[in-house]
Amino acid sequence: MDPDQITGLILAGGRGSRMGGVDKGLQNYQGLPLAMHALLRLSPQVGHVMINANRNLGAYEAFGVPVWPDALPDFAGPLAGFLTGLDHCETPYLVTVPCDTPHFPTDLVARLSTALQAQDADIAMARTGAQVQPVFTLMKISLLESLVRFTDSGGRKIDRWTAQHHTVEVDFDDESAFANVNTQDELVALERGRG
Repeated sequence: MDPDQITGLILAGGRGSRMGGVDKGLQNYQGLPLAMHALLRLSPQVGHVMINANRNLGAYEAFGVPVWPDALPDFAGPLAGFLTGLDHCETPYLVTVPCDTPHFPTDLVARLSTALQAQDADIAMARTGAQVQPVFTLMKISLLESLVRFTDSGGRKIDRWTAQHHTVEVDFDDESAFANVNTQDELVALERGRG
């Protein structure tokens, strides 16, 4: 799949409640905000990138890519980010990554897109061992209407929505590549482990 057919979306719209309410994507890691690490890692894999954020929009806009807040109120979770991304996506495919996982695979998008095409699926999602990684997801933008219906009816769980569609899970061996940061302690530990 041509990367120009894919838009990448960095999910940075959460409350950061386990991190004391700070904006997680703007926390410093190895000298850069976490979300900037995600941007630098994702950009070479896709044709376009945008960020989903609900606070500090000016700080994210300074990254040089479009920034879109949730269309749904009250920090409605990753599906709200998916919805925002699909709504603003101008390519046939959207891939999502979270802002708090700075070492996700550099071949993430290529492997998800290969599996999506091989299985003629609507959605491709990363998996490490038995653990599905639902925020690392490639989807067709034709799913927008389905997601609007699902969220309008109060749905907020990614797996309940993806279960309605032909979804393929793609195995990745390196679990550490998907290590994410939810607390300040985890941020310190990641910094030490990867320093």
